[in-house]
Amino acid sequence: MSNLPNCVKVCHNRTCKKQGADQVLAALKATPLDHVSIESCGCLGQCGNGPMILVLPGIFWYSHVKPQEVTKLIEQHLIGGEPVKKMLYLRFHSQDKSN
Repeated sequence: MSNLPNCVKVCHNRTCKKQGADQVLAALKATPLDHVSIESCGCLGQCGNGPMILVLPGIFWYSHVKPQEVTKLIEQHLIGGEPVKKMLYLRFHSQDKSN
């Protein structure tokens, strides 16, 4: 079984939508991947830090994601299997931002 992510959830609650979740979701869906489902979801409970993305399995949280950062997220994490450390939500991940 692959170690690649197979599910991406983009928060579409009120605050994340105001912070650009629609554009982030559209950018993710613009590059469909056979092994990854990309879906909007309800509140992820991290209001004010959005747009929030949750990548599963592995439980990787991304915060303040901008549409122009989605390509890096796709190439490095969704295809390459390596989280983009500098984009990870620091509340749940270490502060190593080397990539």
